[in-house]
Amino acid sequence: MSEARSGRMVALGRPNWLVRAGWVALGVYVVYAGSLLNVTWDRFVIGLAHGAEFIGRMFPPNVSRLELLFSDMTESLEIAIIATFFGVILSLPVGLLAARNLMPVWVTWPARLFIAVCRSFHPVIVAILFVKAVGFGALAGILALIVASIGFIGKLFAEAIEEISLKQVEAVRASGAPFMNVITFGVLPQVLARFIGFCTYQLDSNLRNSTMVGIVGAGGIGGTLFAAFQRFDYDFVCTILIAIIAVIMVAEVGTQRLRQVFQ
Repeated sequence: MSEARSGRMVALGRPNWLVRAGWVALGVYVVYAGSLLNVTWDRFVIGLAHGAEFIGRMFPPNVSRLELLFSDMTESLEIAIIATFFGVILSLPVGLLAARNLMPVWVTWPARLFIAVCRSFHPVIVAILFVKAVGFGALAGILALIVASIGFIGKLFAEAIEEISLKQVEAVRASGAPFMNVITFGVLPQVLARFIGFCTYQLDSNLRNSTMVGIVGAGGIGGTLFAAFQRFDYDFVCTILIAIIAVIMVAEVGTQRLRQVFQ
């Protein structure tokens, strides 16, 4: 036993040259890619000075347009909540169809392809497409965030279903229950807590993304923020950023309380 143990210790103490070579290759590639992208220490130092000057121009915050700020922030909240609501509703059947332990292959592959397409593009890019399709305003932002919600929640919901115990599902099936009852009583009770967590996280994500899609004309506070940047109105930019941070922090506290209720 002692010889076997000492042999294992020797084997563990041997350097893995393949792993080390991989790390060295990664380091060399990082340096090479940085040189191609013109990433230099001088630019970083100069950027710190410019950043300090920019932050200095942001203070004190401008609170003379709180009515405009409140109106646009309310619109961003509405976009996020509506998009999360419809995104969750649409993600339920999509995630269910993508679960490989419940559905045949010819059903799961199209569903997973649809989820992959929804996840392929950043919400800002999708928002640009919807702005071109339906015009400027909140509708484009809602549609863009619905697509993002389906891509995120649908994938996680499908993976959560694939990890459930099939014993409960088989027990419900053995009672002669129809398919929807199997889902309601055999599947959903096992994934409900995780699904609530997915939904609350997606609400947080949509609150952040609702400020971004507005930059391309999809409604919300993002358009006002972009306009303030273009006018070099940095003190009002600071006010907008503080409001966004406050809303995200309040939403984080609220979603944590909601998770605790369903745990």
